[in-house]
Amino acid sequence: MATQHSRSAARIMMAPAVILLLGWMLIPLTMTVVFSFKKYLPMRGGDLGWVGFENYARFVTSSSFWPAVATTLIVVGGVLLITVILGVLLALLLDQPMWGQGIVRLLVISPFFVMPTVSALVWKNMFMDPVNGIFAHLWKFFGAQPIEWLSNASVTSIVMIVSWQWLPFATLILLTAIQSLDSEQLEAAEMDGAKAVSRFGYIILPHLARAITIVVLIQTIFLLSIFAEIFVTTQGSFGTRTLTYLIYQRVLESQNVGLGSAGGVYAIILANIVALFLMRIVGKNLDT
Repeated sequence: MATQHSRSAARIMMAPAVILLLGWMLIPLTMTVVFSFKKYLPMRGGDLGWVGFENYARFVTSSSFWPAVATTLIVVGGVLLITVILGVLLALLLDQPMWGQGIVRLLVISPFFVMPTVSALVWKNMFMDPVNGIFAHLWKFFGAQPIEWLSNASVTSIVMIVSWQWLPFATLILLTAIQSLDSEQLEAAEMDGAKAVSRFGYIILPHLARAITIVVLIQTIFLLSIFAEIFVTTQGSFGTRTLTYLIYQRVLESQNVGLGSAGGVYAIILANIVALFLMRIVGKNLDT
């Protein structure tokens, strides 16, 4: 009886927070869906009535829609590939005993705390500037012509910038997973004559499977809405316009909130498709 009473009291106390959280999520989502069926021009007459699926048809038939979806998936895939591979290597390196290990670990994870706009500005002006950037000086030192990174290798540049910011997150999660590995397994394998590559492939990598899937899932959720890095560097030019940036441009150019809301619904659908696909992978790894 006491247990049932305590559970009821806990539900009552949690109810306000749950209601507030649901309202925080559902009210903006509902308004987005409602506005997507309207022609709403805040600067030119306000609410001009219902237009049905006109905004959806107009957005999806735009010549920029599918290239923006493709760019979004390329950027997300490129960042995930870089952060997972380098994250595993950095985690293995940071797990080794070294002088000043705490300071080194702090320096490795510090880029994660830099704001996206700041990191994009640093990369744009300090590294990728074709005249005064560090990369330009390195190219000149080796007798090569500096690269116009943000125009000739624009998507690669965005992937590099975002990867630099998310690599510490992946490294931290993977390092934690490596430290939870039973060292006796590695010692036994080493005593049996297993080489370092074999120990990594048969012991360490399977142990990291869950951590890798969690990293992929969490990063994908945030990377699908990447915006600041593109706005600061290329402003959607040179093939770097993602779906999120396309929505911003459509609203800014047409001042049509309904059109932007339809694009937002498409972004939600894309995010859910990717999330469901990843959840199936995560679920398989978590069940094993």
